[in-house]
Amino acid sequence: MDANDFKRLFLPYHRKLYRMAFRLLGNVQDAEDMVQEAYLKLWKRREELPSNIESWEAYCITLTKNLCYDALRASQLEEDGRLPEELNLATDTDLAREVELKDEVGQMRKLIDELPPPQRQVMIMRDIDDCPYEEIEQQTGLSAVNIRVLLSRARKKIREQFKMRVDYER
Repeated sequence: MDANDFKRLFLPYHRKLYRMAFRLLGNVQDAEDMVQEAYLKLWKRREELPSNIESWEAYCITLTKNLCYDALRASQLEEDGRLPEELNLATDTDLAREVELKDEVGQMRKLIDELPPPQRQVMIMRDIDDCPYEEIEQQTGLSAVNIRVLLSRARKKIREQFKMRVDYER
């Protein structure tokens, strides 16, 4: 493949490759570099390129996209400074803490279930469902003052019961 065949075959895709690279990288200079890198690879391998490729456009897009992804991975490693093997590794203490938190959540649910019905309803609506006081007033028919009193009592009771259970387990 000579230079004229190369230009005729690959240059029509330049704008599309650039737009795709820019979308992935978000930087004009990096996008231009990736398209140039893709053309350089194509030029170096022009004699080795398979002749049975159905879509040269798809081939060029895939090549450029893979180059962009490689560049993004490399820059992420540089920023982070850690190897991929070192990222997001759970330690025994993380697992133990996760199990402990799940246990605490289960205990809190049991404690909430043991509250008197009005306190339980207000606590679930406010602290779990994150409903505003006005909505709780509309749904329960209680005044804002009553809601705050019930919520305060429910929270105090939960705190005391939870503290007792944690102290008992120690």
